[in-house]
Amino acid sequence: MKEFEQKAGHLAQPSPGLGSVSEARLASMLDTAVDGIVVIDERGTILAFNKACEKLFGYSAAEMVGRNVKSLMPRRYADEHDGYLTHYRDTGERRIIGIGREVEGMHSDGTIMPVELSVGEAKTPDGRQFIGILRDLRARRETEDRMRDLQSQLIHMARASAIDEMGSALAHELNQPLTALMLYLDAVQRAAAKEWKAGDMRAQALSNAVREAQRAAGIVQRMRGFLDRGDQRRRLVDLRKLLDEALDLTRMGRRSARVAIKRHDDPDLPQVEADPIQMQQIFVNLLRNAFEAVQGVDKATIDIETRRDGSWVQVVIGDNGKGIPAAAMDDLFKVFSSSKRKGMGLGLAISRSIAQSHGGDLSVDPGGQGRGARFQLTLPLGEGIAGDGADD
Repeated sequence: MKEFEQKAGHLAQPSPGLGSVSEARLASMLDTAVDGIVVIDERGTILAFNKACEKLFGYSAAEMVGRNVKSLMPRRYADEHDGYLTHYRDTGERRIIGIGREVEGMHSDGTIMPVELSVGEAKTPDGRQFIGILRDLRARRETEDRMRDLQSQLIHMARASAIDEMGSALAHELNQPLTALMLYLDAVQRAAAKEWKAGDMRAQALSNAVREAQRAAGIVQRMRGFLDRGDQRRRLVDLRKLLDEALDLTRMGRRSARVAIKRHDDPDLPQVEADPIQMQQIFVNLLRNAFEAVQGVDKATIDIETRRDGSWVQVVIGDNGKGIPAAAMDDLFKVFSSSKRKGMGLGLAISRSIAQSHGGDLSVDPGGQGRGARFQLTLPLGEGIAGDGADD
């Protein structure tokens, strides 16, 4: 019994006559406990270190027994620990004994981890000893963090859904007054044509007003189409036209005013079989990202290229921003991985899934070192169209 008491740090004072049965029971309790149990003396020397502690900290009991317990703590705790023990010995004031609290432990590999610590005191013939029970909080913290993230994303998605509905209603409401405005302007223009001479500034101003009203109506119609959740079907589409419409949607606002758009379109680009709404969604996502990437950049430029490569059509959208950091590449196309403060982490993930559902893909050259990022959408041509190209 004495040998075990020395190893276990006199965790219990057995009644006379219990002998090896009590010793075995105590050893079994230590080794089968789910939580870590560490026993120290008044100087902080470790007297017992159970199997759960071995798993938690990555040290064996043989390594730790006889060492100071502060070797299991980060430096900011370790430097103060001996002072706490001295203060308690001198004053008897309890600061942690009998009170559970969250602290930080340090794994053998240097990793800092959250643990819940409860400390009890035992008086033995060898002096006071302290029994610490430690519970690993990493899994609970990860679950809590994940739940907070999911809650935040759900709130954000609910707001996005509300904005979607508001946008659809707004586009519908604006369509009627814009149509009426164009009719009134057209009537005035016809009446004025009989009185105003050619080159009259008033006639030119009125013509400009008609053109801008038509442009506004076109933007509203495109927005209604973009927000449409109705039946989506694939058909032959001109990607260049969809890019034009996506540019109209994304250039609204001041942030695009000073951004130069460079187009390099293949004049013979064949049509592809695709869902136009989904293609427009990809283009809007990529263009919005490009506009954000060049904010604050001198001579901000976005390059858009369309080309044919054998039986494939490619759309490349690049910018002259700072590029994508290497650390962000692994999660770039994953859901809920946005690095933007207001981002949902859905745009690129959905865009790639749309491209792949069309038999293509969405890839990226991250750029960096003076080069901006370049996203490439690749889509297959229809069998008939691809076959026509092969015969050229």
